[in-house]
Amino acid sequence: MLIDTGFNREECRTALFSGLKSLDASLDKTDIFITHMHADHSGLVSAVATEKNVVYCGEVDAKRINWALSPEYWPENLAYIGAYGFPVGEFGEALLQHPGQKYGPDNEHDFCIVREGDALEAGEYRFVVVETPGHTPGHICLYEPDKRILISGDHILGRITPNITMFYKGLPDPLGQYLRSLDKVDRMEIGVALPGHRGIIEDVHKRIAELRRHYDHRLHEVLTILEDGLMNAYQVAGGITWDLSYTWDQFPLQQMLFATGEAISHLEHLRGQNKARRLECEGTLLFERVK
Repeated sequence: MLIDTGFNREECRTALFSGLKSLDASLDKTDIFITHMHADHSGLVSAVATEKNVVYCGEVDAKRINWALSPEYWPENLAYIGAYGFPVGEFGEALLQHPGQKYGPDNEHDFCIVREGDALEAGEYRFVVVETPGHTPGHICLYEPDKRILISGDHILGRITPNITMFYKGLPDPLGQYLRSLDKVDRMEIGVALPGHRGIIEDVHKRIAELRRHYDHRLHEVLTILEDGLMNAYQVAGGITWDLSYTWDQFPLQQMLFATGEAISHLEHLRGQNKARRLECEGTLLFERVK
């Protein structure tokens, strides 16, 4: 079983097929599992799907992978984030150079849908599907209970934090869903996690505790920023402390988009907790702290 594919770009294609060749792995005998919709995990699905293998994915993100190929997908989602104050008109066509737009799958795919509790066997491994919405609306992990292995996708990462964003229409409270998914995984017996980025995670429960503290700190920071009065999410994102060596006006465009999406998820989570209030003014959504 091959889990995730990488971006649909030549460097990733070369690395993937070189790796498969070194393992003497035939694609006709290799099933594919896609943890979530993002192009760095699903972009090459069309290149590895054959008439003889099976490509698994959760229902929600499978639909979104195919929806992203439609001409209305990016305009709709850019309009969505524009309503939260992101200056879509200022950046125009440059936004369509987003890696998720440029390096996604070439065409729609007929996925084999998996759901919570389904089991997938590969060699001596028997993986159980664990639905973990948050990073995307339909993110899925795989858990091997006998070997206590978690294939965590982008749900739990080591030295970086998952991007919990509302860049596109989806979950009404992605951060709340993500935190509940963290709690769900924390209740499992896990010896090691294999994430989609960076290194292997040896102490998963310690990392989950660190992630919780991070999001608690960020929520507190957003509330502190809102003490200055009404703001849109783009303005809030500019006041957040990011682990990048740029000032806000120097942020690369794609990072600015990610940051704004993450600010939206935090603001909407605070709104659900009645700690922030959302108002609409001339077509833009503004937030203020509830005293």
